Amino acid sequence: MAVRPDKLKRGDKAGIIAPASPPDLANLKKAVPFFEETLGLELVFGNNIEKQYGYLAGRDEERAADVMDMFQDPDIKVIFCACGGYGTARMADRLDYEIIKDNPKIFWGYSDITYLHTAIRQRAGLVTFHGPMLASDIGKKDVHSQTKHSFKQLFSGDKLCYSEELNELDVLVEGKAEGELVGGNLCLITSSLGTKNELDTDGKILFIEDVHEEPRNVDRYLNQLWNAGKLQAIEGLVIGDFSDGEPERQKTLTLEEVLSHYADLIGKPAMKGFMIGHCDPHFAIPLGTIATIDTTSKTLAIESGVANESNEY
Repeated sequence: MAVRPDKLKRGDKAGIIAPASPPDLANLKKAVPFFEETLGLELVFGNNIEKQYGYLAGRDEERAADVMDMFQDPDIKVIFCACGGYGTARMADRLDYEIIKDNPKIFWGYSDITYLHTAIRQRAGLVTFHGPMLASDIGKKDVHSQTKHSFKQLFSGDKLCYSEELNELDVLVEGKAEGELVGGNLCLITSSLGTKNELDTDGKILFIEDVHEEPRNVDRYLNQLWNAGKLQAIEGLVIGDFSDGEPERQKTLTLEEVLSHYADLIGKPAMKGFMIGHCDPHFAIPLGTIATIDTTSKTLAIESGVANESNEY
């Protein structure tokens, strides 16, 4: 079982880094008041957060240095990623996972950050958080209150429960299953195959989401995971948001047909419709804790990702 980092309290220092693509600096600036005034955190920006190297937020060694600086700084209690994009897989092997293991703290982001979620959990044994980011989400106009509310879990330590009180959910395969919650962005999960950071799905509840991927691409990724034996090993399937994936051709399967095909192949409890991923509202979840999917009650219950008793939010 992965180690849960300590919960937050007002006044804690939060490290802000860009381990993938360069963030929109205007949106990054607009997100600051929420973190400083609403959450009561003191922000510390990575040395290289304004760097740009093509589609990367600085060279691999610079982005990796910001990650390690934040984990090694004892005053930093949480590390928030500014945005996703591309690049975490290029620098993941530059990180010192023994140092990360010895300095457990909250690590938060999604999209391309999926690759680091998997590497950090499997190589350092740390629970991480799949959730909305500064420039990608919080710094935009009219952010949904649920997206902002997701950060409360870092202060409260409460168990999470996703039900149809939030939105309608669809059952693909009936049943109930429990296991460690893993996964994230489908493209990044697939890209880990054959590497030392390959996602371990054995006995796990697998969560998937993606953006800008037409049904044919989603089919390709899931077929590769199936052929690699990854989908046969899971206990349950949680399908998050798949946005902006309109097919480029007239002759196509629908996304629903693709997802149903693989859910039926797997034959384990599966539900879709979770607003987790590239969407607003965006429900944040810890990865590495125990989750229970129950299609009868249409719920996803997840153990807290942080340790210790509650703090005032």
